[in-house]
Amino acid sequence: MTRAALPLLPAEFAAVLGRLAPAAGEVEILCAALAADATAAGHVCVDLARVAGKRPFEGARDLPPLGELVATLAASPLVAMPGAFAPLVLDGSRLYLHRYWRYESSLAADLLARAAAPVEGVAPERLAAVLDRLFPSSGEGIDMQKVAAAVAVLRRVAVISGGPGTGKTATAARILAALVALSGDRPLAVGLAAPTGKAAARLEAALAAADETRALALRGTTVHRLLGLAGGAAPRFDAANPLPLDVLVVDEASMLDLALAAKLVRALPAAARLVLLGDKDQLASVEAGAVLASVATGAGAFSAQTHDLVARATGEDVRLGAPPSPLADATVLLERSYRFAAASGVGRLARAVRAGDARTAAAILDEGDDAGWQPLDGERLGDAVFAGYEPYFAAVAAGADARACFAALERFRVLCALRGGPFGVEAVNRAVERRLAARDPAVLHRRWYPGRPVMVTRNDYALRLANGDVGIALPDASASGGIAVVFETPEGGLRRLSPARMPECETVYATTVHKSQGSEFDDVLLVLPPEPSPVLSRELVYTGLTRARRRVAVAATPELLAAALATRVERDSGLAERLQRR
Repeated sequence: MTRAALPLLPAEFAAVLGRLAPAAGEVEILCAALAADATAAGHVCVDLARVAGKRPFEGARDLPPLGELVATLAASPLVAMPGAFAPLVLDGSRLYLHRYWRYESSLAADLLARAAAPVEGVAPERLAAVLDRLFPSSGEGIDMQKVAAAVAVLRRVAVISGGPGTGKTATAARILAALVALSGDRPLAVGLAAPTGKAAARLEAALAAADETRALALRGTTVHRLLGLAGGAAPRFDAANPLPLDVLVVDEASMLDLALAAKLVRALPAAARLVLLGDKDQLASVEAGAVLASVATGAGAFSAQTHDLVARATGEDVRLGAPPSPLADATVLLERSYRFAAASGVGRLARAVRAGDARTAAAILDEGDDAGWQPLDGERLGDAVFAGYEPYFAAVAAGADARACFAALERFRVLCALRGGPFGVEAVNRAVERRLAARDPAVLHRRWYPGRPVMVTRNDYALRLANGDVGIALPDASASGGIAVVFETPEGGLRRLSPARMPECETVYATTVHKSQGSEFDDVLLVLPPEPSPVLSRELVYTGLTRARRRVAVAATPELLAAALATRVERDSGLAERLQRR
């Protein structure tokens, strides 16, 4: 085998290990490269059962059968068993880079300990009275929001998963109100966080607008900033220096990667409550791991002990079962959508996509009501995109103030599966600007033209801008060149920056589905490529269409949509299994 047979970064990693252990055989070096390649693809480890007997890279040799492969790795100086140190860890039939094994085992242990820790001082009668006040009976079946609030009060960790419009944030507001009511005169230290600045700002704004939490003056931040992570340095807050919080609410938890989740949970005081909000059916994090999906595995029923506690606190007839793990006992699934009517096209389409039902999904799009097809034709697609942004262009041309421009921009967004290609982000952005140039030729010659919407692509703490923040270039007589880039602040204000001071950014008439997580728009145009692609999956389609509040159009063929819905994102990980160990 030559290094040319391996991808670049795995090849470099394998070469380093080969120098550390010159006696290591080709199988061990191949598996080391596989482990490095796996984390780059979002896996936490390599499932050896999946690769045994196969050729892992073009030009490489076939790996031996599973039993021989495990035995070879177990005898290697590059590989350690759990608890010992080596660059690679063999845990059963899973092979990890050491740091990812440590992250996974640490996160599982911390979550299990938190789930098992008793909560003292919560009087059931008092909790029942508080929840009855916060959740008046609607008489429409079991109130799972009320159940979720009870779990969050009664446990040190609560996982609340639900699709769009199921009331996750509203439930979080009432959870905080219940904890404040039960804390007496002792003030609660509450933290709000999310993986992205955009999601953190939305969480803060939603809780600031909620009646139950308006007076708490809560501030949202990114998980990175909360932990004091910057520039690859060790976090400021960790087990030795825990976060000064009594409660931490984390939104968009599906975007948490394994490393970040492990550092976050480790930094939270043992007595604090952790509330994770998210949608387990959405795309997982860009980095390694699918934490929320792993944690929520097996949810849907409570153990006898939790069933009795929750029933007493809520009066609801919750489901009794045999949860596979203590974390399932702390997980509540919200399924009733308050955003979409039961008969709405977007809501029905989301349910069909989540179930992988391509036939029903296509039939709903055929109806063309608030969910419909968009022909996958370059010119017609470009015209549809331009028409979608016409109200925004009109607002800019009329000299509307920045707030009105932001409101117009957020009404419509194009979400693409890919960055490149004729139906990717870059092509759609160019198509919009070509049509704008027909009205104003200067658009093609000026980087910063009035109305250019941009998304920040790298955190800049000095400028208080986060990856994913969206700004608009608008006329400003006091700015260099007469243009300022305007951003909305979490406090509801506006900030103006000279284009010369802008960090890395990109035009954002279209963005990838991955980048859209944590955002919502009135109307969404979801663009899939005309040919099969490794990125197409049920989770990607579901995530894209559920960014829409009112209407979604899907630019794809029925055949390609069916292929996407038949493909699930599966990430090799042992987290779900570890969480089932009692």
